[in-house]
Amino acid sequence: MIDPMSPTPLYVQLADLLGKRIEEGDLKARQPLPSESTLQQEYGLARGTVRQAIALLRERGLVVTLPQRGTFVIDK
Repeated sequence: MIDPMSPTPLYVQLADLLGKRIEEGDLKARQPLPSESTLQQEYGLARGTVRQAIALLRERGLVVTLPQRGTFVIDK
C-alpha cells in the first residue's frame, strides 16, 4: 500500500510495490505493465509520479518500454 505520510517518495513506494508484484509472479515476464492511467486510478497518484516509478523500474532492469507498444516486464 502507498503511504502518503511516509518519508519515502511516492514514486519509490510505487516502484517497490510493482517490483514486488514482478518478483512474486503477479506481473509475469513479457506481459505489459498496467497503463499509466490504470496505475494512477488504482493508487491515487499523479501521472508524473507513475512515470517516475516506471523510470525507476527501467533503471532497476525489471521492465523495458517499447515506443508505441507499452512497458513490459523483462524476461530474466
